[in-house]
Amino acid sequence: MITKYSSLGVIHIHTKFSDGSGDINAISLAAKKAGLDWIIVSDHNDFSVEEGIYNGVFVIKGEEISPDIGYHTLAFDINEKISHSENPTENIENVHKQGGFCFAAHPDESDSRKNSNKPIKWLDKKVVPDGIEVWNWFSDWANRFNSRDIFHIAYAFLFRKKLIRGIEPQTRMWWDRINNEMTEIFPAIAGSDAHALKISNYLIPVTVFPYEYCFKTAANLIFTDEPLSSDFQTAKKQVLQAIKQGNNILLNRKKCKKHNEVSLKVKNDSTSAFCGDKINLDANTELRLNLPQKADISLYLDGNEIKYEKTDKFFHNITEKGKYRIEVYNGKTPVLYTNPILVV
Repeated sequence: MITKYSSLGVIHIHTKFSDGSGDINAISLAAKKAGLDWIIVSDHNDFSVEEGIYNGVFVIKGEEISPDIGYHTLAFDINEKISHSENPTENIENVHKQGGFCFAAHPDESDSRKNSNKPIKWLDKKVVPDGIEVWNWFSDWANRFNSRDIFHIAYAFLFRKKLIRGIEPQTRMWWDRINNEMTEIFPAIAGSDAHALKISNYLIPVTVFPYEYCFKTAANLIFTDEPLSSDFQTAKKQVLQAIKQGNNILLNRKKCKKHNEVSLKVKNDSTSAFCGDKINLDANTELRLNLPQKADISLYLDGNEIKYEKTDKFFHNITEKGKYRIEVYNGKTPVLYTNPILVV
């Protein structure tokens, strides 16, 4: 059977070069303290960060191409800044011209927000990038933050994780629809959207959602054929390839603190498959998910829920071809999402 190696990282981070508050040394130190192996910086319309190994963490840079009208696009594996266009198709094409790939960022922020964070959306779902940031932690929180209610303000900051609900229904439908239309897997990521915003209009300046806190929220557990290399360029290729192929599980670290105890695979008589992989159907094809603790597990086939169970050891005999993925919740709070495994 095939062995895979896991590493943990956070995608979608902003520095002082756009609207974040930290430099790369401070951010990487926070990542190290949070137990991350790698991070991907995505400043708005900026490509100034110097990537490399900082404080023992692999710092990879991308860009959040940020048109005024919406269609924010996370660009990966590019070589230079992409000047944003109001035409999302043009932005996608420019990423591809550099040999890169891109994901739609926070595509369905709520129009019903009761705060000053204007929703940024992917307006035309017929425009399809290479993948979707299906869950953005800051957007999830902001969708439910009511700045008009003084009591809710206190609650939202003291018990911030209680506002989190996971993938928006419209985003889930888009992700499943594209996967049903495509032969290959259409991948998803989780994004932190970390800014560590500083508020100075109080007696003591306050940092809202410090980087270290953000790095313990929405994360990505990637799977590679070899352990993450000690060489930066090799490790960078490993991380980006895993993201591009959907070889990752989207984690809520607030609810899944023991990520090393999470395992998912589909196996048949001859081999095993992990998230983003393809495997042949035979008489003994089965799916297994192990978790650190019991949770509400739903198995989806081609976007339709086919099985639910509350357990920490989930098992399913596979008898049909298609794309299998899992969503795990603790009540209303997301624990993890998996990219599909394709059974053919």
